[in-house]
Amino acid sequence: MASYELNAFDRRFQAISLVGAIEQQSPFILNVGYWLRDPNQYVLWPDLVAAHPRQDYLWEQTCFEIFIGVRDEDFYREINLSPSQAWQAYQFEEYRYPEDMPPQPAYDIDLVQLKRTHYGMNVSLDLTDFMNQHKLKWSDLFIGLSAVLKTSQGEHYYAMQHSSSQADFHNKRDWLHVF
Repeated sequence: MASYELNAFDRRFQAISLVGAIEQQSPFILNVGYWLRDPNQYVLWPDLVAAHPRQDYLWEQTCFEIFIGVRDEDFYREINLSPSQAWQAYQFEEYRYPEDMPPQPAYDIDLVQLKRTHYGMNVSLDLTDFMNQHKLKWSDLFIGLSAVLKTSQGEHYYAMQHSSSQADFHNKRDWLHVF
């Protein structure tokens, strides 16, 4: 299991720390955990929902995100995970394209488990259809972890790395995990 400290885009904001961990489970299951330390309880958590519905615009509240890129390809997937236990997967042909809002749903990734925990969130995703359709191996993939945290102190953007002048989770340079 590889872990990454996610950094706030606003470097002055040090009140919350966030760590993401990635684990590949054969043959096609991806496990990701987020550990959040919020001693002042600034994070605003959305209300729980039942049955893990697919919902759009989850990033308008506290939301954890996973980006799945493919080596030497433009297309990628974005998975949004709400502490409410709602989720959604989106498909992009290239950087932020198509520009539809909400983005085009991706049905080639399935949710196995999504659970809010006392320390953050755990998710298991089934990438079988995505990987088989595109004839991918784990070594073809790279992963970016990020989060939008709505807090009583404003909105904060966390990612493995911020290499743009604006917070931009779609920037593949910031997707640091490889298998």
